[in-house]
Amino acid sequence: MTGPTATLQRDRHLLVRSGTAERVAAILRDRITEGVFLPGTRLSEPSISAALGVSRNTLREAFQLLAHERLAVHELNRGVFVRELSAPDIEDLYQVRRMVECGAVRLAGERGNRGFSAIEQAIVDGQRAAAEERWREVGSASIHFHQALVDLAGSDRASATARQVLAETRLFFVLTESTRAFFEPYIVRHRRILRHLERGRPDLAEQALEKYLRAAEKQLLAAYERRSG
Repeated sequence: MTGPTATLQRDRHLLVRSGTAERVAAILRDRITEGVFLPGTRLSEPSISAALGVSRNTLREAFQLLAHERLAVHELNRGVFVRELSAPDIEDLYQVRRMVECGAVRLAGERGNRGFSAIEQAIVDGQRAAAEERWREVGSASIHFHQALVDLAGSDRASATARQVLAETRLFFVLTESTRAFFEPYIVRHRRILRHLERGRPDLAEQALEKYLRAAEKQLLAAYERRSG
């Protein structure tokens, strides 16, 4: 058996310790942001509950959590679908990302936080994936990089906000061009931002991040227009 259902069956072991709706939602969240379930895909209640071995009620609670996170949407008499982003969604997401990510870098600089290991690991993962031309994984590494930047602030609320916004951003990433030209420039920008942080220049890191996010927003909007057009 292949496809999303087979992937979820392999995820069953993740539910051994906890069969809660939160854990089910976490699994589905990961599979949505990885592109196993593409935007616009109907999330079949019977097949997913059977694949994960959970009750319909638990799955419905998980769907509600995903809807709250804006990753899924319930359509009356049709079911639950992976949410599809619009151009205004992308603009709003990047506005929030600039506020949260740049603010986190600024705060980390004020506190003298120099715990950059997670950022470094994300860059290494991205470089390794790029060398093997696994461009979707380069995209995943980029998401991990940005999450690690926000985590520098040491704020649980900021980190939680970043996780939700980055997951929404990834809804669009899975529909973009999976090419070197699209993803590889991210790695160069990641390394530049880390270099500024390592040199004790969070101000330059913030400036580079701001420029990066505006360029990424423009790139995604252009890709969206090509796909929509």
